[in-house]
Amino acid sequence: MLFNEIIFGPVNSRRLGVSLGINLLPTASKLCNFNCIYCECGWNTKTENKRFNLRTEIRINLELKLKAMKDDNKYPDSITFSGNGEPTMHPEFAEIINDTIALRNKYSQTSKISVLSNATMIENAKVAEALLKIDNAILKLDSGITGTAMLINKPQFAYSVDKVIECMQKFKKQMVLQTMFLRGIYDGHKIDNTTETETVAWLDAVKKIDPREIMIYTIDRKTPTDSLQKISFDELDKIAETARKSGYKVHVAK
Repeated sequence: MLFNEIIFGPVNSRRLGVSLGINLLPTASKLCNFNCIYCECGWNTKTENKRFNLRTEIRINLELKLKAMKDDNKYPDSITFSGNGEPTMHPEFAEIINDTIALRNKYSQTSKISVLSNATMIENAKVAEALLKIDNAILKLDSGITGTAMLINKPQFAYSVDKVIECMQKFKKQMVLQTMFLRGIYDGHKIDNTTETETVAWLDAVKKIDPREIMIYTIDRKTPTDSLQKISFDELDKIAETARKSGYKVHVAK
């Protein structure tokens, strides 16, 4: 499932309401520094001839869409950066955020600005500063254990959960933590981030990060590998309750 436009939707989001999407990545293929086994965009492919969408194209297309929606007296709940990969990889991500804030303020003042990110670029000061300007910096951590995260997310670089947590701690209550829970078999490995060991490590990470809110969810669409299992709402809610008991607001996507 690829997003073949720079601006897409609006769509009804499980987490964000009426969401107008912004895709900074190529419109015909995926571009990401993760290769998650559950990604609805499929597996990474060769990067030759891939390019990020140009800042000017993004600004022009977003303004046209927001103006049209305003003329129809329809406003998105969220203007959301997601798309075909990791949006914060865009070399002009910070500048695009500034453009988006200006356009939101001009055409759709009630809309939130959200970014769905795998949190791998937040050690970059410019990216972190940009994320701190928006309403919803939604940052991923799918396990509190590096080995499990490596199996689920298949990062294309040296990755450490401890490093990601350290960077997230700078956000404190200004970020939303997002976690995908699943189980299954991939490449001969049994994967299950719902076990007691996993949930204890996850809750420990939550307490260190201290997010404003937590979003947990499970598989909702077709995945690149067919051996993954969706986690029931009841199981997710039990995991959520462990965080709620520690004082955190947790949203469980059905």
